[in-house]
Amino acid sequence: MKTVKTQKKHTARAAAVVAATALALIATGCSSKAGGGDSGGAGTGADGVRTDKGVTDETIRIGALTDMTGVYASLGKSVTQAQQLYIDQINSDGGICGRKLELTVRDHGYDAGKAIPAYTELQPKVVGFVQFLGSPFVSAVKERIDGQHKVLVLPQAWSADLLGSEYIRVIGATYDVETVNAIDFLLKEGKIAEGDTIGHVYFEGDYGENALKGAEHAAQKAGLTLVEQKIKPTDEDMSAQVAAFKKAGVKAIVISAGPRQAASLVGVSAAAGLNVPIIGNNSAFAPQLLKTQAGPVLQKDYYVAASTLPIGSEEPEPARLARKYAEAYPDDILDNGVAAGWSAASVFGAALKQACDDKDLTREGVVKALTSMEDHDGGFGIRHDFSDPGLPSTRESFILKPDGKTEGGLKVYREAEASKNAQAFSFEK
Repeated sequence: MKTVKTQKKHTARAAAVVAATALALIATGCSSKAGGGDSGGAGTGADGVRTDKGVTDETIRIGALTDMTGVYASLGKSVTQAQQLYIDQINSDGGICGRKLELTVRDHGYDAGKAIPAYTELQPKVVGFVQFLGSPFVSAVKERIDGQHKVLVLPQAWSADLLGSEYIRVIGATYDVETVNAIDFLLKEGKIAEGDTIGHVYFEGDYGENALKGAEHAAQKAGLTLVEQKIKPTDEDMSAQVAAFKKAGVKAIVISAGPRQAASLVGVSAAAGLNVPIIGNNSAFAPQLLKTQAGPVLQKDYYVAASTLPIGSEEPEPARLARKYAEAYPDDILDNGVAAGWSAASVFGAALKQACDDKDLTREGVVKALTSMEDHDGGFGIRHDFSDPGLPSTRESFILKPDGKTEGGLKVYREAEASKNAQAFSFEK
């Protein structure tokens, strides 16, 4: 594999400032008193079920740390509302272990200055977190999660950097594996061939750079030349990147960025006459894009890799969820955040039900219950194995395609599978 690196951003100094801020916030959090505001305590209930933080005889409190006002506000809102919908359904059916579930939400606005204090505040009060949006923030408190708090966290993020923790469990294929599947799809479809040059636009930071590892792996296996374009989340005009790709003669483009960058990329590529297939990671699409000028181009040769059926699928579970969500939130757009949020809630709920059967609703009991789930089926097309903390719950990816006639804006183009390269991918750090 040949690699061409351009447009590199030197961000070490900025990263150091962020890290220092995070450490300072963590230190502040650690100095606060631990017990204040705890919901529940260590002991055994009248029903013989062991409990500790976040669980009383009447309630199981679950935390959600999300973004409702920042750069991922649309995603955060969809994920959180879907999780509340799941909890409402469980409670209407009688709860779990004779207890009602309670979702306690904090909006961090995708800001470390809010996310870390929010974690510090909620941690003593909940049995676990059904959502923690933003892998940089999860990473910032990882040592506390693993060493002190031993609390289950389901991140709304898919960075392989989060693997290896007994308590932080990634649901779905990590970005690197997802990118391997995406490039192997292009090869299998005959959209690119061995020896071709492909482009990769990716965010600086753990999302994009983890996806880059997958792109490098897939390119090396297929003898592809990879032209890299690293960007910041604030970069929304992809003109320079398209110019570089056109000059390099790329035959396809992978994008590991956000919906706005994807819209610019496809629009500028079409205007420049660079008519090549483009495929994005699961975060690189939003149905709102189909109503912009980029909409028609997105529906031609743009694809998305993801570890869940789209919310517009006619399969029973997505279709039922779409109906229930539309009834509960009639003014909101259906997107794949709804599917992702519900799927994570169903995983957490299944762990709580198993922990109840084991008569152990302590934090350790819930984590143990999750680890026993080797073949979880949440109804969204992929079965998940949580037995090994060092691996993602699956290596499979659906390939989805934008479609303005489908609820949620995406339809299944290729059923879920894990390519040979994805199956062989090593997560050694």
